[in-house]
Amino acid sequence: MDLSKRLNWILEYVDKCNTVMDVGTDHGYIPIYLVKNKIVEKAIASDINKDPLQKAKINASLDGVIDKIDLRLGGGLSPLKKNEVQGVIIAGMGGNLIRDILEKDINKVRKLDYLILQPAQNPEVLREYLYNSNYEILNEDLCFDEGQFYELFKVKYKIGENTKLDPIFYEISPVMLKENNKLIKEYIKSKIEKYNKILSFIKEETETAKLRKEEIHTKIKMLEDFIR
Repeated sequence: MDLSKRLNWILEYVDKCNTVMDVGTDHGYIPIYLVKNKIVEKAIASDINKDPLQKAKINASLDGVIDKIDLRLGGGLSPLKKNEVQGVIIAGMGGNLIRDILEKDINKVRKLDYLILQPAQNPEVLREYLYNSNYEILNEDLCFDEGQFYELFKVKYKIGENTKLDPIFYEISPVMLKENNKLIKEYIKSKIEKYNKILSFIKEETETAKLRKEEIHTKIKMLEDFIR
């Protein structure tokens, strides 16, 4: 099974345990790998649609691990029972959706040893939620795959873990800045480029447009200070 750089990167963060759940399973690649390599004893592969589950079933059968993978139809953590798994992986969804999934089933989240969250978009929305909603940040990391940066959060629910930050630190991880993550400078440069592009599209001279430009210029200055 030939996995993408992004999926291999996610797998590095999975702790050895009895059972994990892969929410929104990608053809079952993650649970199949984890079971085959004896990182977990069993895995739950869930999806809101039948097609990915059917593909996961075929792939698990071909790899000889169908007896160790439980395929479940349903959205988010709804197919999961409390205390049924030690870890949960949610990858490839938007940060807003991941946040909503966690909030909807927070009683299940509280019982987990860890969650691995890899948003495809809006990581800043997810980071703001995690930092302000009783999550211990175990790890944060960056990956660059097929022309795109991806962020990853490994977290655990823990009462009392709340950190109010300047909004810029929801866009750029204070953890990765402190650790001088090997990709952080390139990631910041890509953010600066994105904001400069947005500036070039603002042609109006209205008060709202001026305020927006000032806001973006301030962000660019802060981002540039990080890489000096």
